[in-house]
Amino acid sequence: MAVSIGLSGAAADAEAERVALPEAFGRRFNEALVHQAVVAYLAGGRQGSRAQKTRAEVRGGGRKPWRQKRTGRARAGSIRSPLWRGGGRAFAARPQDHALKLNRKMYRGALQCIFSELVRQDRLQAFPAALLSLDAPKTRLLAAALAGLGLQDALLVVDKLERNLALAARNLPRIEVCEVAGVNPVNLMRHEQVAIAVEAVPGLEARLQ
Repeated sequence: MAVSIGLSGAAADAEAERVALPEAFGRRFNEALVHQAVVAYLAGGRQGSRAQKTRAEVRGGGRKPWRQKRTGRARAGSIRSPLWRGGGRAFAARPQDHALKLNRKMYRGALQCIFSELVRQDRLQAFPAALLSLDAPKTRLLAAALAGLGLQDALLVVDKLERNLALAARNLPRIEVCEVAGVNPVNLMRHEQVAIAVEAVPGLEARLQ
């Protein structure tokens, strides 16, 4: 089934030129697969570096604080017991890897499902990269270019991220710019619209194959 999206900007005719997309953009939506890919991506971003000390690792407490009997107090063997203030933790946290295994084929399939759903919801469009080629890293220049494209809350996918574009987009909270290699399930679903540079379509097609 042939899939195409509208071409935005000054290059588009009144009849809205179309950009052909590969068959991967016509896939049926698989909610369970997309959910698994999103969870795996977010889990892979967790730092997992928290650490606490057990009673054996806390400094001090090598001597019994008082004798065992005839003091009128409860028995105690160390001032670093988990029951004491300043003592170690009974079940201390350890650094761990939260990453989840997800096959490459499943990850590509999830991206295909998301792109296909964006096409069906008319939230995916293409634009010539020259329209976002800025002469200076000025946010107002990018804002004016995006207004011409009708984009307010969007992910911009480009073939090669230019410095001026990256700097200009930093002050726009609802605009995110990334290269083809940076496309992931989370940033695709975070924005209302996704705009792909025409020059980036072949690279995106190669990544989804």
